[in-house]
Amino acid sequence: MTAAAVAELAPASNDAQLPDRCEPGRPWPLGATLAEGGVNFAVFSSIAEKVEICVFDRSGTREVRRYELPCRTDDVWHGFVRGLPAGTRYGLRVHGPYHPQDGLRCNPNKLLLDPYAKALDRPLRGGAWQYAYTLGGPARDLAMDASDNAASAAKCVVLDPTFDWGDDRRPDVPLEDTVFYEVHVRGFTKQMDDVPQAQRGTFAGLGSDAAIAHFKRLGVTSVELLPVHAFNDERRLIDLGLANYWGYNTVAFFAPEPRYCAGNDPDDFKRMVKALHAAGLEVILDVVYNHSCEGNHLGPTLFLKGIDNPAYYRLVQEERRYYADVTGTGNTLDISHPATLRLMMDSLRYWVEEMHVDGFRFDLAPAVARNGQYEFDHRSPFLAAVAQDPVLRRVKLVAEPWDIGDNGYQVGGFPPGWSEWNGRYRDSVRDFWRGTDGAVQEFAARLAGSADIFGPSRRRPSASINLVTVHDGFTLNDLVSFNDKHNEANAEDNRDGESHNRSWNCGAEGDTDDEDILQLRERQKRNFLTTLFVSRGVPLLLGGDEMSRTQGGNNNAYCQDNPVSWFDWGPDRRNDPLIEFTHHVIALRRELPVLRDNRWPTGQPDADGRIDLAWFSVWGLPMTEEEWTNPSVRCIAALFDGRFTPVDGQPSPSVLLLFNASDEATIFTLPEAAGVAEWRVRIDTGQGHFAHDTAEAVQPQAKIELESHAMAVLVEGRSA
Repeated sequence: MTAAAVAELAPASNDAQLPDRCEPGRPWPLGATLAEGGVNFAVFSSIAEKVEICVFDRSGTREVRRYELPCRTDDVWHGFVRGLPAGTRYGLRVHGPYHPQDGLRCNPNKLLLDPYAKALDRPLRGGAWQYAYTLGGPARDLAMDASDNAASAAKCVVLDPTFDWGDDRRPDVPLEDTVFYEVHVRGFTKQMDDVPQAQRGTFAGLGSDAAIAHFKRLGVTSVELLPVHAFNDERRLIDLGLANYWGYNTVAFFAPEPRYCAGNDPDDFKRMVKALHAAGLEVILDVVYNHSCEGNHLGPTLFLKGIDNPAYYRLVQEERRYYADVTGTGNTLDISHPATLRLMMDSLRYWVEEMHVDGFRFDLAPAVARNGQYEFDHRSPFLAAVAQDPVLRRVKLVAEPWDIGDNGYQVGGFPPGWSEWNGRYRDSVRDFWRGTDGAVQEFAARLAGSADIFGPSRRRPSASINLVTVHDGFTLNDLVSFNDKHNEANAEDNRDGESHNRSWNCGAEGDTDDEDILQLRERQKRNFLTTLFVSRGVPLLLGGDEMSRTQGGNNNAYCQDNPVSWFDWGPDRRNDPLIEFTHHVIALRRELPVLRDNRWPTGQPDADGRIDLAWFSVWGLPMTEEEWTNPSVRCIAALFDGRFTPVDGQPSPSVLLLFNASDEATIFTLPEAAGVAEWRVRIDTGQGHFAHDTAEAVQPQAKIELESHAMAVLVEGRSA
């Protein structure tokens, strides 16, 4: 659908030509499906007494026809309306019981969105029209509001699915070779001068030459987008002059967010995917199927709540007026119900088959993997459905493995076929580099791929998505600049956001002119980035960390749709030396197979006495039990032997890593390494040093001095 077509949305060339009634149609597929001669509508509701389709004019304010769906097949209401073209704007009215105390919330006075809508005609931005009960009344949600909200409500749009994908191909990057780059569609290009004004902050902007050039310059393989499903801004935020910037507030599981569509054209998303694929970049979506934007019993009624509240949501069994909440948002979708599971699976397949995305990151994934008894279960209906699905088995599946319910921290708990955000990696790496007592042993386990976490489920190191920073928390620059969160701009008296960040400001809170502190912060940023890309597992880079993006100490900028969150593309940021450093570290990872090896190191000698991964003290001797357990030890060395990662039958280069998280410069004696004639110092974060053909040659058992809070990467032999 072109932008011009969307701008001229109309139910028909002549309203008078539309029929007065609709034909029986079909119960499948669900949603509005363009067919020869008209549109088929199918809506699930087990509690409805009647379902109506309301058709609107091109302004979306005047209802021109209303059709009662004439048939009900297995709780699916359906009908076919002749004469309706692509571009038709419509909404639902569901007639049925309004007894909130029993979990029933049908209100036909409120226009509802189709859960299977492929496009919306406008963004949702809160507002009193969204509520199905009388605001301010003494009975609160128990009193149904009888006013009609259709004129103000957002409308669904019937889409023509035709799109010229040309020779679009999925990059199909092997998981062990993947480098995720987490980024917000709007924030990335909102201030990018290289992008035309009308495309900034849109899918078109993210798929622009300028954006792609930055991704390619870094060397990332997979662009992971914060939620792009249409979402709602909470009324509370609107009243405060804020917005739900992150978008974890879904209102349509098939429709792209309208404010991200350049020219209000939903095909803008497809063009972005096509452009990124042409550049060899994967598109990964952060998806929110654990809850919706409808909140708790006092939240708005926009779609599921008014269609079949007890089917779609987990309700408190003893008091069904209220919602079971393991997400912290007021509600939890009941994925154990067949209708909700079908909605989720249909949505996922749609984004893979029709929108060509390459994978998903599941927000609060344990919430969708709970069974009918609300327990996390690796054989839950959702996980079982995904495991046998031929479409979803071929894309990347990543879990955020925690929610706030009982037994909600499930790092390592997902089955084969899944990778997980490794929160323990984040915590241990932060602890090590801020100099926490006793951090060495945990740090070593995470650097080696977290076999203790993912090995028991028979998965490989690629199950671990290694991260230091993500959207939720400090940016890398702020991680080394603030001890405490500074979320005052969120208007919650700084109560929101994580209070235990494992951050270290290096000696001053926030901005400083102290040159020693500034240099230490730059070393720390290089340490975190280098550690991330030399670790076994799959690295995830938070967009903007490569250019020292700051949020001024705000570690929960979910409501900051402004320069606090937007990327700064000014000269200082564009020319930040950290960008080039990040590029080189990613390139080094790609160059060295031993860093991407997707097998667990054993740490045991082979027949020749060589060890795939060996750990050494600053003296160049194997770590002793006393050193592993000594809380004051802050220096360690790791040797990855390239003979265990052959390429074309030949050993790959070995890699030696030196880590100094102490407050003093430290001299390391290089350990003996069988078969290594010389080392080349490729990275020294203490010097901001990265070298290739000119890398300094160092002999085995030589001594190297590392500055305080610094690390070095040495590679066997001469660089290719």
